[in-house]
Amino acid sequence: MLEEIYAHVLRRNPGEREFHQAVREVLESLPVVVERRPELCDGSLLDRLCEPERQVIFRVPWTDDEGRVHVNRGFRVEFNSALGPYKGGLRFHPTVNLDIVKFLAFEQTFKNALTGMPIGGGKGGSDFDPKGRSDAEVMRFCQSFMTELQRHIGEHTDVPAGDTGVGAREIGYLFGQYRRITNRFEAGVLTGKGVGWGGSHARPEATGYGLVVFTAEMLRVRDLDLDGMRVVVSGSGNVAIHAAEKAAASGATVVACSDSGGYVVDEGGLDLDLLKQVKLTDRARLSAYAEQRGADAEYREGGRVWDVACDVALPCATQNELDEDAARTLIGNGVRAVAEGANMPTTPEAVRALREADVLFAPGKAANAGGVATSALEMQQNASRTLWTFEKTEDRLTEIMKHIHHTCHETAERYGRPGDYVAGANIAGFELVGESMQAQGII
Repeated sequence: MLEEIYAHVLRRNPGEREFHQAVREVLESLPVVVERRPELCDGSLLDRLCEPERQVIFRVPWTDDEGRVHVNRGFRVEFNSALGPYKGGLRFHPTVNLDIVKFLAFEQTFKNALTGMPIGGGKGGSDFDPKGRSDAEVMRFCQSFMTELQRHIGEHTDVPAGDTGVGAREIGYLFGQYRRITNRFEAGVLTGKGVGWGGSHARPEATGYGLVVFTAEMLRVRDLDLDGMRVVVSGSGNVAIHAAEKAAASGATVVACSDSGGYVVDEGGLDLDLLKQVKLTDRARLSAYAEQRGADAEYREGGRVWDVACDVALPCATQNELDEDAARTLIGNGVRAVAEGANMPTTPEAVRALREADVLFAPGKAANAGGVATSALEMQQNASRTLWTFEKTEDRLTEIMKHIHHTCHETAERYGRPGDYVAGANIAGFELVGESMQAQGII
């Protein structure tokens, strides 16, 4: 039956390789559930689970600073609302297409379920590239994008957030246009807002911090501790930097990170204040970090950050960045744990190699759920017209990440797959979403 479902997905969604990969990963975890809980695994439910409830594609025209008109394409895939309003980020990047957004929305459905918060799964974005654009150009694009998107979202319907290419600046422009069009200060319609106008403390840090909390819990199962370990992080954006920050605070030494041009090795540990200045404030290339850091850091153009020996690897850049060859390099260098900070950054072949080598592996739908969990906490604060302290929000984030780890670990053991966090996350997420869909009828 599962093979038939997957074949149907292939026929219905031709050429969408990332979406196929995401669906296959979940379905491959379900044979034991089909055997033990056949009432939850009928073909109708699985077929509906693999089909988005709604897919929206729209034109986004905007004008640059020279008066030239550009046309980009906007997307929003509202995948599943069985647990609550659709929830998931917006990604602005040239690689964005329907396949990417659909796979992200599918993953988001199970990730959101694992948080224990009442939120469904969705994702969106555009093939617009904010890099190199002026603030005025980004504003005009965001206003045009929201002019169409506002028809489909709302605090009880669909609540977007930021993702790659969509930070505090973009969220501000998007929210301003939504408020202008609707004549409502509906704070709960977007998350990732500024703290002064409906946002939440700890939201920028949440995905990276949560990733390290999950990794620490996973290591603890084997009586290991992050303290004293060498850590390598791919990427140098918001998630990667805050994962490095949390790892360093836990006693680890973060020795390398990367961007699209290459990677930097800093054996004494990354200077996180300098890294934040270069990447988050100046929006410069990582090579600028090495230039300002001096002899302590070495910048290597191109190549793979995974060639740097480490105990813990945290892929935080983009999908399918860590392939089988890179995984075998990590294994040869003695890696003990790999935890995904990005969405599906590890290829299936690499995951298989890591599991066969008995390396702890945490899939993104569990390990990087801290961002959306804190977005849900932002929605909670918006609904009650209040603002929590940073400490209270971080404490709740830590509780949620420990809960996710416990759920995945316990589910894997319950289904005879001890230590398999991929199976644990997929099965636990499936049970939560599937039970809700079953209870609400065929819709």
